[in-house]
Amino acid sequence: MYDTMIRTLFFYFFIAFAYRIMGKREVGQLGIIDLIVSILIAELVAISIENTDISIFYTVLPIMVLVLLEIGLGYVSVKSRVFNKIFGGKPTMIISEGKIVYKNLVSQRYAIDDLLLELRKKGIASIEEVEYAFLEPNGSLSIFKYKPFKLNSPLPLPIIVEGIVQKDNLKYIGKSEVWLSKILKRNNLDLNDVFYALYKKTHVYIIKKSD
Repeated sequence: MYDTMIRTLFFYFFIAFAYRIMGKREVGQLGIIDLIVSILIAELVAISIENTDISIFYTVLPIMVLVLLEIGLGYVSVKSRVFNKIFGGKPTMIISEGKIVYKNLVSQRYAIDDLLLELRKKGIASIEEVEYAFLEPNGSLSIFKYKPFKLNSPLPLPIIVEGIVQKDNLKYIGKSEVWLSKILKRNNLDLNDVFYALYKKTHVYIIKKSD
């Protein structure tokens, strides 16, 4: 009994320390990879607490491997847009100019009741009050309310990220890749030279990789 209590206390502080290393502050911030790592850690700890005849070392070692793996994958996701898109996901527009984007709602299997619940939590009584709403990869909902008198606020959209054209965003703003190529040519830039390009208020803001 005492052995189980000691193990429980040990893993409580050990896991708290491990999550501090990983930089996670709350469950709502966990992505897919983080969630998998959390589940595996929980299973390893549960097995170790239940089987007191197994050395703690055989639980600590795989947990540290998982922590290092998570840190490594986090670093790769920052460096690689493709990796981050595959494993981290990307935001999905759920509401646009006061109207639900149904095809995105269906593709994300996000129920209208859940959407209305999130709006009520933020003190929003009607969908018409929302100019834009995005379902984030971690499941949270980012909401942008209309300004007073429903004045449109231009939504800043990335159109190039690490040299990769964001075709969905180009289509949303009604622009083509030819239009984008002309902008780059005007600035004497190649697509591979661009780290980030943002479209807002009919203007394109470009950050070069050399900046």
